[in-house]
Amino acid sequence: MTERKVVVLPCSGIGKPLGTVSRLAAYRVVEELRPEKTAITCLAQLVAEEAEALSLVRENPCIALDGCPKECARRNIEIAGGKVGSELRVMDVYKRYKDLKPGTVLDIGPGGDKLVSVIAEEVALEVDKLLSC
Repeated sequence: MTERKVVVLPCSGIGKPLGTVSRLAAYRVVEELRPEKTAITCLAQLVAEEAEALSLVRENPCIALDGCPKECARRNIEIAGGKVGSELRVMDVYKRYKDLKPGTVLDIGPGGDKLVSVIAEEVALEVDKLLSC
């Protein structure tokens, strides 16, 4: 039996700096902050109903990390039959830290980098909560 992990699913956010922040924060959690406790999958694979992505979100608690109000990550986890254990909207965090304004999609700049760190830390704490249940 494999150990339960939390799936961190960021939005694609193409063309939007907050989408870039979403993806970078997800990778920071999965690669640096909670590598043994988390997994990530591509939103496009989930939408395309790729078997491995579907299995991952259906068998593990998920954190939706949405970069815009459309909430594509959350909605697609639910459509795929997964359970959203926690949802974090990048815009909501940004509203609390207005001084951490990201630059562009290709270069989020120092403010964006700090926003990534803040979001990644919040997501890491949610991972811990979901695994303690």
